[in-house]
Amino acid sequence: MSGYGHSLSWARRQVDEGILPTAVLGIADANGVLELEAFGASGSRVAGTGDHYPLFSITKPIVALTALRAVERGLLTPETPLQDARPAFGADRSDTVRLRHLLSHTSGIAEPPLHTPLGLEASLLGADADFAAGTVSRYSSIAFAGVQALVEHATGESLQHELDALAADAGMPGLTFDAGCDPHPVFDAAEQGLDYQALQRLAHPGAGLYATAEDLLVLGSALLADGAGGAAGGGAGAGGRRVVHSSTVDAMLRPQTTGLPRLAPYPAERGQDWGLGWNLRFAAPGLLEQRTYGHGGWAGTEFWIYPELGVSFVLLTNIASPSRLGLDIDRLHNAVAAGTPVTG
Repeated sequence: MSGYGHSLSWARRQVDEGILPTAVLGIADANGVLELEAFGASGSRVAGTGDHYPLFSITKPIVALTALRAVERGLLTPETPLQDARPAFGADRSDTVRLRHLLSHTSGIAEPPLHTPLGLEASLLGADADFAAGTVSRYSSIAFAGVQALVEHATGESLQHELDALAADAGMPGLTFDAGCDPHPVFDAAEQGLDYQALQRLAHPGAGLYATAEDLLVLGSALLADGAGGAAGGGAGAGGRRVVHSSTVDAMLRPQTTGLPRLAPYPAERGQDWGLGWNLRFAAPGLLEQRTYGHGGWAGTEFWIYPELGVSFVLLTNIASPSRLGLDIDRLHNAVAAGTPVTG
């Protein structure tokens, strides 16, 4: 038995205590999956390790990877203005919103409801400015409609095409915007203010992807290997797969928000910065291991990578804002970190 028994017990306990309806927990290193178990049920549907779940905001770093892969091809840089792809954007703004602002939640684009009835394009182009780009950090989903616009303009391909290429390179056959993958339902969405069906129709580049736990675990394996690849050109994860160059991993993890004012829901006391698409929990007070990056999602999904420990973990579940029910994800972080053997 691995050292992750406490992590698996934590997941089982959240279901047994009625905090989560289901929980699929997986842990991987650069060579592949170490643990993968499913607990609970969505009504009569018993959770399985191969089931699809809505990722919600874990979509953001995955879409960010398509932009960074375009940067690697010489098609974009972090300084590329959004107006290159959408000349009508920001007609009343005196600042310039660039790709790095969109990826680091510093664009100042006023946020519509996640299920925005206006549609993504109209919501992006018609948005007011909350603040000048690069001066404040405020969490944004609509900014990723801007990322999509830049990726599509630069590559000449759809975001779906670029995601398919990423999925093929990483080995993520289940990654999709298509609700026909039969994902688990999201409990309490309407009660928490989300029109989930409307969101599903948007194929939202900040919150709309579905995947299985193994899809994310193989991505974690590839990023662990890529980050360890050094100057020779990047490593290769399980199955020899490579997603981005090691220099790109370094760039992803370079804090973009250090010293900036931070507005809710991620104020300074949470102990995190934003990199290029990733949440960097470098000073989170509840964590044993603070050298970590990843992202969470609105219905309780979590995807985190520990580059120093050489592991990543995925939690898939399906109830709106589970922290209101007492879910404390830092406890899982600590169980995973403490269960990982120390080498060297």
